[in-house]
Amino acid sequence: MELTHVDASGAARMVDVTDKQVSVREARASGVFRTTAEVIGLLRADGLPKGDALAVARIAGIAAAKRTPELIPLCHPVAIHGVTVELELGTNCVTITATVRTADRTGVEMEALTSVAAAGLALYDMVKAVDRSAVLTDIRLERKSGGRRGDWERDGS
Repeated sequence: MELTHVDASGAARMVDVTDKQVSVREARASGVFRTTAEVIGLLRADGLPKGDALAVARIAGIAAAKRTPELIPLCHPVAIHGVTVELELGTNCVTITATVRTADRTGVEMEALTSVAAAGLALYDMVKAVDRSAVLTDIRLERKSGGRRGDWERDGS
């Protein structure tokens, strides 16, 4: 398998996407923020000392998707046309799902993954006063569509 982000001498490089066609592209990523049932109760009741953690996490995820090229060194800046961040409360976890859309020359998988990570980190920041043992885990790409390679979906998604 040829690595796309290194040249023949092994030096890092940004992939040239000039000749790629503009197409509608979408990526969905997810992650799990594990905490206690008590914290989930506080999230449901908007009872955390720092305020509305779910709103903060959602905004952090959207902002992160838009700033991904500043955080990931070889990631292309793309025009983000849509970002949604969904936060589903479980018994002792929050499932985070981010969907990012564009019409550009390269995909938005990294933007979706970065969105999930930032939303989870914002949740941690909001709940750490009541649960320092919370864990952000299982960040993964669920599916992507568009582009030269077409659609891809994780088995079991």
